Amino acid sequence: MKDIERLRIVIVGAGNLATSLACAMVHAGLSVVQIYSRTDVSACRLAKRVGCASTDDLGKVADADLYVIAVTDTAIAEVIPPLAGSHRGAVFCHTAGSVPMSVFGAAGVADCGVLYPMQTFSKARIVDFAQVQLFVEYSSPRAGEVLTAVAGRLTRHVHEADTATRCRLHIAAVFTCNFANRLYALAERILADGGLPFGVMLPLIDETVAKVHRLSPSQAQTGPASRGDMAIVTQHLDMLEGDEEMRQIYEMMTKSIINGRNQS
Repeated sequence: MKDIERLRIVIVGAGNLATSLACAMVHAGLSVVQIYSRTDVSACRLAKRVGCASTDDLGKVADADLYVIAVTDTAIAEVIPPLAGSHRGAVFCHTAGSVPMSVFGAAGVADCGVLYPMQTFSKARIVDFAQVQLFVEYSSPRAGEVLTAVAGRLTRHVHEADTATRCRLHIAAVFTCNFANRLYALAERILADGGLPFGVMLPLIDETVAKVHRLSPSQAQTGPASRGDMAIVTQHLDMLEGDEEMRQIYEMMTKSIINGRNQS
């Protein structure tokens, strides 16, 4: 796409993903002209960070060539109609993993799509988008030209993925990231009860992740359930007596590991 630097972009949202995305776009030489958020403080904070205007009023969102909707999944359908009604002819996209592109249909948006970055985002830690796997879907040649050009500026890892594929990716990401992180939080609680810091787990976490760069997850699996050491499993369950949630999770994960071992 020619003159991509002249493409005027509005980021709708100022949360975790919107923050990393806006920073990455500006770093890549793209023109982010405005940040919208429902709260003025959030909009101003991110706008100041990337050097653009801000607003908390959908009626005052600037004219642009591309509107990137990076809000919660439930809010996507709420912000599309007023934006699309006021900015006919622009390209619209959202960034959600499990929301279909058809969400734009009711508002009559012809040129629309999805930019789904499969990564975990937090405001306190800006992600290096050059390492992000970015999945793109679009409704028209014009939307495809704009979205693939923008995606290509952010990362070399750009893939096309329809809604069904993106939903499957999102489910896998929840298991890989969100569930794993919840287990870290539970481990932190176990350690804290014994006066130990979570930091003692970091080398173990690092090696576990490093292994799956070279081995399949099933090959990398270790631990008492993997080797069939049920005496240790029973000992651990006894230690978790009184914490029904923790016991249920331990039992469920142990059963899953044993099933996986038997199927391999």
